[in-house]
Amino acid sequence: MERAYKCCQSCGMPMKRDNGGTHADGTRSTMYCSHCFQDGKFTVRNITVDDMKERVKGKLKEVGFPGFLTGFYTRNIHKLERWKSHPLAVE
Repeated sequence: MERAYKCCQSCGMPMKRDNGGTHADGTRSTMYCSHCFQDGKFTVRNITVDDMKERVKGKLKEVGFPGFLTGFYTRNIHKLERWKSHPLAVE
């Protein structure tokens, strides 16, 4: 059984705000959100951790977060499980 995480281990979004992504068999992922993981695959492949940080900053700005806070919320993305062993995630 997959460990339940508080935040998506790809983008850092709080999992309580999302139902979770889906595995290939249709079961819910407790590791990745629905924006990052669908049908057992990452929705955006061949992305670097720095590109993910910029992507998340852009989404936060779209929903009204001030620019200085976007850096605060993305500062630890590189520590998430997806990025620990693969700074360029190609799964």
